[in-house]
Amino acid sequence: MPTRTEPLPATDRPRAPVKITDVAARAGVAPMTVSRVINTPDRVSPATAAKVRAAIEQLGYVPNLIAGGLSSRRSRMVAAVVPTIAHPMFAGLIQTFTDAMRTAGYQVMLSLSGYGENDKESLLRALLGRRPDALLIAGAAHTPGAFQMISEAGIPVVEIWDVSRRPIDMLVGFDHEDVGQAVARFFLAKGHTHFATISADDSRALVRNHTFTAAVRQAGGTMVGEVIIPAPSTSQAGRAALRQMLPALTQRTALFCSSDVLAFGALTEARHHGLPIPDRLAVCGFGNFELSAASEPAFTTVNVEGAEAGEIAASFLLQRLTGHGPRTDEPVHITFRIVERATT
Repeated sequence: MPTRTEPLPATDRPRAPVKITDVAARAGVAPMTVSRVINTPDRVSPATAAKVRAAIEQLGYVPNLIAGGLSSRRSRMVAAVVPTIAHPMFAGLIQTFTDAMRTAGYQVMLSLSGYGENDKESLLRALLGRRPDALLIAGAAHTPGAFQMISEAGIPVVEIWDVSRRPIDMLVGFDHEDVGQAVARFFLAKGHTHFATISADDSRALVRNHTFTAAVRQAGGTMVGEVIIPAPSTSQAGRAALRQMLPALTQRTALFCSSDVLAFGALTEARHHGLPIPDRLAVCGFGNFELSAASEPAFTTVNVEGAEAGEIAASFLLQRLTGHGPRTDEPVHITFRIVERATT
C-alpha cells in the first residue's frame, strides 16, 4: 500500500555543517587533496579520488564551488528543483516564480529531479555547492541525506506541492489525499458503483490513487481495475493501461487518472473501442492541462492553482531574503477544484 514519506522528526536535527577537514580525516588525506578532487580531479590518482568521493557521500559534504569568487556573500541566484516542466502544472508554477524573482533582481537556476530519489542527493549537492541565496523544491518528502543538506544550507527554503507536518522551513502546497477523496466523492454523488484507476508510480500520484480507492471501497464501491505505470506519464501509457483493463469494464465504470496525459490516452483508447462516454466510462484526470479542454470530448479534471503556488513561494522567499519574513511551520494551502466537463 503506498505511503507517504515524512521528513525526519524535529528531534532529529542535523549535525553541524561538514567541513573539508572532516572529509579529509575520513578519507585519510590532506584537505588540499580533497580540494583537488573537487576542483581538479585529473591531478589526483583514481584510487585517492574514489576514497575522497566516498567520504563526501558518507558525510553529506557540500563543497563551496564559488568560495572566494564573489565580492559579497549574495549570489542573487535562487535554485528551483521540480520533477519536470513537461507538465503544465510545474511549467506554470516555475514561470510565475521566475517572473517574480527576476523582477526583484534574482535569477532562477532550474534543475529537473525526475521522479526517482536515486539522484536527488547528488543534484542537491551540486546546486547547493553553488551557494544560491534560497531554494524552491517540489515535494516535502526527502531522504535523510537530502534533508541533511537542505537543513544545513542555512538559506530560506520553500517546499512546494505537498503538505507536511514538519516543514524544513516554509511550505506551500495541497494535500494529495484530499484530492483523491474529493474525486471519489464526486463520482459517488453521481451514482457510480464501479471504479478504476490509472496512476503513475511517483509518490504523490500514488497517494491520490490510494485515497481514491480507499474512499470508494469504504462507501461500498467496487474497484474493477487498478493499473500503475512508470512515471513520467504519457498518453501512450494511458492507452495501454485502458487496453489492459478492457475485459473488466463490463458495466458502467468511473475512471480516475493521475494526470491529464493518462486520461487523454485512456479516453482515446476507449473511443477506439467504441465505449460510450460517459454512459459506459466516465473519466476524470488531474492537472487541468490545455488538452483536457481541447480534447474531444473535453474531459473532467482536477485543477490545481500552480501559478498561485509559484507567486506565493516567490513572495515568501523575497520577504525572507529582505529580512522581513519570519520562519513559520504553518503550511499555506493552495486551492484545487474539480472542473466538470463532458466525460462525467
